[in-house]
Amino acid sequence: MIGLMRLFLLALIWGVVLLRTHADSSAPDRPNILWLTSEDNNVNWVGCYGNPHAQTPHIDKLASEGFQYLNCFANAPVCAPSRSGWITGMHPVSLGTIPMRSRYNIPHDLIKYYPDYLRGAGYFCSNVRKTDYNIGGRADDDCWQSLKVNWRELGKKQPFFQVINLATSHESRAFGSVENTKHSPNDIRLAKYHPDLLTIRKNYAHYHDAVARMDGQVGDQLRALEKQGLSENTIVVYNSDHGGVLPRSKRFLFNSGTHCPLIIRIPKKYRSMWPTKSTGSKIDRLVSFIDMPKTWLSLAGIKAPEFMQGRVFLGASTEPERTYHISYRERMDERMDNQRAIRNKRFLYIRNYMAYVPWGQRLNYLWKMEATRAWENWHKAGKTDDLTGRWFGEKPSEELYDTLEDPDNVTNLINDPKHSNMANELRKALDQWQLKVRDLGLLPESERVKRAEEFGVTLHELANNPQAYQLESYLHASNIALQRDPKKIQQLLGFLQDGDSGVRYWGIAGFCLLGKKAASVSNEIEHALRDDSHAVRATAAFTLYRLGKKEKARETLRALLRQDSHSSLLVLNMIDWLGVEKEVFRKDIEACKFSDQGYIERMKVTLFQ
Repeated sequence: MIGLMRLFLLALIWGVVLLRTHADSSAPDRPNILWLTSEDNNVNWVGCYGNPHAQTPHIDKLASEGFQYLNCFANAPVCAPSRSGWITGMHPVSLGTIPMRSRYNIPHDLIKYYPDYLRGAGYFCSNVRKTDYNIGGRADDDCWQSLKVNWRELGKKQPFFQVINLATSHESRAFGSVENTKHSPNDIRLAKYHPDLLTIRKNYAHYHDAVARMDGQVGDQLRALEKQGLSENTIVVYNSDHGGVLPRSKRFLFNSGTHCPLIIRIPKKYRSMWPTKSTGSKIDRLVSFIDMPKTWLSLAGIKAPEFMQGRVFLGASTEPERTYHISYRERMDERMDNQRAIRNKRFLYIRNYMAYVPWGQRLNYLWKMEATRAWENWHKAGKTDDLTGRWFGEKPSEELYDTLEDPDNVTNLINDPKHSNMANELRKALDQWQLKVRDLGLLPESERVKRAEEFGVTLHELANNPQAYQLESYLHASNIALQRDPKKIQQLLGFLQDGDSGVRYWGIAGFCLLGKKAASVSNEIEHALRDDSHAVRATAAFTLYRLGKKEKARETLRALLRQDSHSSLLVLNMIDWLGVEKEVFRKDIEACKFSDQGYIERMKVTLFQ
C-alpha cells in the first residue's frame, strides 16, 4: 500500500511539474528546433573548420547563414555514452552509463529525459532515428512521439522538436574496399600519428566520400524544411555525435575523438537569441555536449530541471561560459580502459587510470578498417617510429597537450617545467569536478555493479551514498597510485589493508604501475590473490605475472575464469595484455560462461583468431 501511495504521489508531482512547465512556456510563436546529427566525424572532415580537402558545401553554407562554434567537444568519444548524456543532461559517469552498451538502470522516477519536458510544454517530439541511450529500465523510443519525419505533417504540429540522425558518416562507412574512391588519396590532410601509407591515404579518401554523401543529406533536409515554408520558424542545429573516424580518433580523448562541429542557424524573427550581431560569425565559446539538452529547453522557453549538469550557452537565458570541458572513457565494447580528461580552449590534460593498457589494443570492430590493419602491420614489421608507433605502446599516467600548437596531440608536455602550473591547475580542477559529479569510475565496472546489487540500488544511487561509495578515499588512493613513486610503497601497502575494496584496488593498481620497482614487496602482493574483490585478485595476479611469479598468477586467473567471475572480461583482457601463453589458458577460457553483453565471446575471438 505504501508503494502504491508513493507511485501515486510521484505521478501527481510529475503531472504538476509538466503543467507548470507548459504554463511557463506558453508564449506564442515559439521556435521549432531541427537537430541534424551526423555520426562519428570530427571537425577535420568539415570544410568550414579549415580542411581544404573536405567536401561539405551544404554544412559550410549553413555556417555562413548561422553561427559556427569553434570549441565544441563531446564528453564521451563514442556513441552510446555520448547519447546517454544528451538524453538526460547528466554525465554518464554520474549515472553509471559510461561503459559502452551496458544499459544499466537509472532512477527513472527522478531523472526524466529532455523530450519529456518539451512534450509537457506542448512540443511535438520526433526522432529519426538514433537513440542508443545506453540506459536500462525504459525503452529508448518511449520519450518520442514519432520515429519518422513527414515535413507536411510537421507543419501542422508546430512547435516541433525534430531530430534527424545521419548515419552515412558512421565508422562502418569507412570499412570495406578503399579502391576507386571519388576523393583523391592525394588530397588528404594526414594526421601526424599515421604513417604515410597508400592504404591509409585511400581510407581517408574513402571516408571523405562518406562525409560528402552525409553533407548531401544535410542539404536534402534543409531543402525540405524550406519547401514546406518552415525555415523562418525553425532553429537548425548541426553537429556530430562525437569525433572520429580513422584509427586513434573515435573512442579516444584526444582532439580527434572529441572536437566536433557545431553550427546553429537562427531565423531573423528570433534575433534576440543570436550569440552575436551578425550571422556567419565564428563563436569562440567553450561548449560541452552536456550543455545541449539544457540549452534546447531554454530556447523553447522551458526551465531545465535541477539535476541537469550543463550550462545554457545560447539565447536569453545564457549562463556564464564554462572554464573547462570534461571528457571520459571506460570500457569500449570488449576492451577495458579508464581515462578522464579536462581541457580549456588551449590545453588538454588526460589522466590514465589504466596506464599499463596500450592505447591501440585490438578491438574487433575497429580492426575491420583497412587503415587500422595496415597501420598495425607496419608497426609489427618494425617500420613505425617514435611518433607513428606510440599508439601501440603503454600509456603514461598523465598527458598534457598544447592543442593550438599541437592539434594532433602527439607531444606530451606533462614533464615540461614550463607547463607545470597548467598541469597542476588542470589536475586540481579535474579532482574537484569528479567529487562534484560523484564520478563512478573510481571502482572497476564489475565491482561497482556487484556493490550496487548488494545494496539494492542503481549505480547513480550508489554513487550518491558516501558510505557505500567512498569517492574521496578512492580519488586520494588513485592519485597516489598514478604517481608510480617507489617512495609511496608503504602507503600503497597500507591501502591493501583497508576495509574498502575500492581502496585496496588502488593499492594493487599502484604496484602494477610500479612494475619492477614493486619486486621487493611481491610477497605482500601475493596476499591480495585471496582478496574478496575479484578485481583486486585479478590485478594482483597480473602484477605478479609481470614480476615473474607466473605460476601463482596463472592459478588465480584460471580460477576466476572457471568460477565465472563477474570480473571475467577483465581477466580475458589481462591475458591479452600479457601477450604470451594464451594457449595455456585455452581450456579455462572455453570453460568461462559468464555473460557480459556478449563481450566475453568477442574477447575469445580476439585471443584465438
